[in-house]
Amino acid sequence: QVQLVESGGDSVQAGGSLRLSCLVSGQNYRRYRLAWFRQSPGKEREGVGFVADRIDSVEYADSVKGRFTISGDNAKNTLYLQMSNLKPEDTAMYYCAAGEKTGWPVRWSDEYEYDYWGQGTQVTVSS
Repeated sequence: QVQLVESGGDSVQAGGSLRLSCLVSGQNYRRYRLAWFRQSPGKEREGVGFVADRIDSVEYADSVKGRFTISGDNAKNTLYLQMSNLKPEDTAMYYCAAGEKTGWPVRWSDEYEYDYWGQGTQVTVSS
């Protein structure tokens, strides 16, 4: 069974940068569709970005396009979320998710497309 462990969350000032990591254990991470989600207190979980299984096609939420970048390290079986020009509204718990289904999802930002979740890592951006 696959396990996901996020790390890299921190408190930063607006305009700063962070890189989150998601270590995938148990299976080759590229066999899964992968995504980053975030959730702020009182708000629904929202999709941040998505990587299709086995290919390098990536999608991002409009709110983070041009500021966030998803990448991976095959040797480390790790997915990354590079975040730059951070804003206070980016403050949230960030989660890594993996899905067993292959191919392009109907809606990549729907959390029901994913079967496995990490415990989350907190990002706090102060103004």
